[in-house]
Amino acid sequence: MSARNENRLADLPPGALPDDDAAAWQRVRRYAVPRWMIERATAHRLAGDWRAACAAAGVEVAFDLPALASAHGTAVAGRAEADLLHLVPELLRWHLPRVLGGRTVLAPNRRVLLARYGRDETAPLLYATTRAMVDGPQRLRLHCAPVDPARKRHAYARWVTDDWTLAPWLWDSRHTAGLRSCAGRAGRLPFFHADGTPLGAGALPSAEPPADDRAARTEWAAELYRRGDLPEAFATAGIELDLSPFERRGRLYPTHDAREALESVPLEPVRLADGFRRLTAAGAGERFRFAPHWRAHLLLEPTAGSGLRLRIVDPQKVGDVPCLPAYAWQPLPDPYLVRSGRTAPQALHPLVADALFPGAGPAEGPPGPAAPRPVRVRCVGEWHEVGSRNGVLELPHTAEEQQRERAMRAFGGAVAGCFAVREAWTGGGGRLPRALRAERRELFERVQHGDTPGVLTLLDAGLDPRVRNGRGQGLLHLLPFVRHEELLPRLLEAGLDLEQRDDAERTPLQCAVQNGGTAALVRALLAAGARTDVVDNMDLALGQVVRRYKRNDLAFLRELVEERHPDLGSGEYDEFMDEREEWEEEQEYDDHDGYAAPGDPTDPADERAGRA
Repeated sequence: MSARNENRLADLPPGALPDDDAAAWQRVRRYAVPRWMIERATAHRLAGDWRAACAAAGVEVAFDLPALASAHGTAVAGRAEADLLHLVPELLRWHLPRVLGGRTVLAPNRRVLLARYGRDETAPLLYATTRAMVDGPQRLRLHCAPVDPARKRHAYARWVTDDWTLAPWLWDSRHTAGLRSCAGRAGRLPFFHADGTPLGAGALPSAEPPADDRAARTEWAAELYRRGDLPEAFATAGIELDLSPFERRGRLYPTHDAREALESVPLEPVRLADGFRRLTAAGAGERFRFAPHWRAHLLLEPTAGSGLRLRIVDPQKVGDVPCLPAYAWQPLPDPYLVRSGRTAPQALHPLVADALFPGAGPAEGPPGPAAPRPVRVRCVGEWHEVGSRNGVLELPHTAEEQQRERAMRAFGGAVAGCFAVREAWTGGGGRLPRALRAERRELFERVQHGDTPGVLTLLDAGLDPRVRNGRGQGLLHLLPFVRHEELLPRLLEAGLDLEQRDDAERTPLQCAVQNGGTAALVRALLAAGARTDVVDNMDLALGQVVRRYKRNDLAFLRELVEERHPDLGSGEYDEFMDEREEWEEEQEYDDHDGYAAPGDPTDPADERAGRA
């Protein structure tokens, strides 16, 4: 293991998240669940309209209660409806696992179980799923149906199941106060005073605290963990750590990698012990497996008396042991974000703030976007101000100077100063001043998380919509992430090019097909005049992209392209798809991603809009 990973926690305060994770969570909390989403979803939920609450939180509902009653009985449908009336969909989104590693997006291929309506295999469960694409739209899908644990997500990936049925505080308004007991029992939170203010380093324990002081023991275990004294850290929580090597096919597998992996992973031993006992008391199992790191597959089990043992195991030999849910061992990010000053309690989801920091005053949720401001740029030996105003990145140069710069660039001349800034803003490459980079990041983070009101607020404040990200994508390319009904007309009115290519040579229409844009978006782009005779850098035509991503809701587009441009695209790719589809016919898997918006037909009549 590299020195960087070995020191991932050692150079941080006890109980800290690694810096890269903390920075990612800070951005998640700012952008993933915007304030307007909390307000709108809450208003609908309190009015008893759970479907509208889900819609406000970007959750698509894949079932209806009458059909559920018909299939499983009115009693089951009644229990599900009672849960749905208390479902807090934006709180569910708040707590869902994230990819991190520099990203803020939802972990893909997740199936999060919320409630069970019976114990047999045919009983339905209320559960939510995330999309298959890591950087795709962040919409969720809510289901109420039986689940086959062995069924794959799609032909090339399995579902990762998170069982929240015993953690209703993560999604149910009737139980949100339980988040406090998950983070710390009655009394103060670990690393905080009783009034919710963070403890200073001098107030943390310097020796083993009393057995009945859970907060102090959590802090002491975190200090031992930070030092790399793993056995003592786990012993503080009553857990015996056993990293003895395991045998596979007559060979002993060394465990030093597992130890070093654990030293780089934020894990709370006291939380782990409490979570285990809560689950066993509820009858969820007698022992549990989990993998905090790919090199550390662990089994937590009881020992004689009331102790616990945590040992490294061969993952191939514990496949029938239930998984320990991540909430039972992963630290909550919110307390550390508050403790480190990255987030204020008032910027948390109100239900989270009420549970964790009741004395901090009312919380309103994350702040909205900041208006663009001019920045200073060094240009030909002088300092100039450049900034978005009235929808244009304005430069303090005359029309003649700008025409002369364009001519120089056409002849291969270097672009510098203000003109280089505009080139980087509208092209996605090059360097931008720090403040403009922050403005661009703010815009595209809000796009990524479907924050249409936030994007419109920035445009209303004068932000230049011609900006492109590091992949060469502009706002037209990213319409699948937002409500295109509000944004597309505005972007076209601003003069954005429907045929602009990103770094993968994709037009906005191609991106809509590939990135989960609804059939309504595709129709709108066609009606606006988007070309259908385009190919990307893989030489794939639109019809082939429809086929590649199994966009059955876009069958009309595939038929249209194949009729107008029968020889367009890669012939070799068609042969590959023929073979793949023949193989996939023999597979069983859940190949749905919820591309079609509710009410979208899956086989609409051919649209003759668009030009060749």
